[in-house]
Amino acid sequence: MAAHRLDDIDRKILAELQADGRMTNVELARRVGISAPPCLRRVRTLEEQGFIRGYHAEVDARALGFEVQVFAHVGLQSQAEADLRAFEDRCRAWPLVRACHMLNGEVDFILKCVAPDLSTFQSFLTGELLTAPNVSSVKTSLVIRGAKDEPGVPFDVLEERLRRSA
Repeated sequence: MAAHRLDDIDRKILAELQADGRMTNVELARRVGISAPPCLRRVRTLEEQGFIRGYHAEVDARALGFEVQVFAHVGLQSQAEADLRAFEDRCRAWPLVRACHMLNGEVDFILKCVAPDLSTFQSFLTGELLTAPNVSSVKTSLVIRGAKDEPGVPFDVLEERLRRSA
């Protein structure tokens, strides 16, 4: 279902839950201006329709001992669909790979990786990623610091777009 088919209340529910997925249904209902039972029905419908894919805690990787974050730009020898899917499946199986995106341009994929230290990442790089079938090149960039890592979508931009098109 496209975003333009969501009503104002649905979009408010999504924005509120994106900002704080731990709030109670009663609080959510209060914030979006409806009573609790229809709010819960709407949330369940949004979950069933795939607009809400899950609820997650934002953990501090460094506090948990994951000091290293790396972006790996991966080139493949073959871009046949079966080979692309095989690489994506392999990425899903690697615990250090936290995000995998296929790109258009000079590289085929960008991977966001975390590791407790450089030697652990180096072992993954040389023992897993560089030796994976169909991988032709890997260039890595070590993150020095992050300035922004905002999950979800900017609902204010969506609302402005909807206002302009109305």
